Amino acid sequence: MKRFADFLMWLGGWKLIGEPEPQMKNCVFIEAPHTSMWDFVWGRCGLWKLGVNAHFFIKKELFFFPLGPILKALGGVPVDRKKGAGMVEQAVKHLQESDDFSIIITPEGTRKYTDRWKKGFYHIAMKAQKPIYLAWLDYEKKQGGSGPIFYPTGNYEEDIKKIEEFYRDKVAKYPENFNLSKQYQNKKQ
Repeated sequence: MKRFADFLMWLGGWKLIGEPEPQMKNCVFIEAPHTSMWDFVWGRCGLWKLGVNAHFFIKKELFFFPLGPILKALGGVPVDRKKGAGMVEQAVKHLQESDDFSIIITPEGTRKYTDRWKKGFYHIAMKAQKPIYLAWLDYEKKQGGSGPIFYPTGNYEEDIKKIEEFYRDKVAKYPENFNLSKQYQNKKQ
């Protein structure tokens, strides 16, 4: 997959910033901004280039033939969203049971504009006692990267300020759909 990722990123004119690190094998990756399906393509290629066995949760209804095997090959893990909560617990279980399992989460939760990021990634990292990698894309520079690494302290309000500060200057494919907390909205414009 690394060669495929190299070729695809070359073809798209994208550059990966960052190097593989041991903690990447068992962590929570948050990927932002997330305003287009292309974000998945470029982000996934970057992680393949880094040799990371990254996974993502996706509704089980999409795991039908021929799409199911493709999703699994890309790192998809089927989840039953009808059983209520449990997404955090499922992610924690996977992270704790394997030393070679990382999960990718888009904290925006959607490609559309949203007022605030979802907190699930933070709860997963805290409960599993794993670091968070701040994976990013910048469409203006056609660059993406896998860092820095962030260790949550348990003080969500202070930690999210630091995390969002890192993403403040990243340019989304559709900037009007990318939102950080209200404290950064005026700085971005």
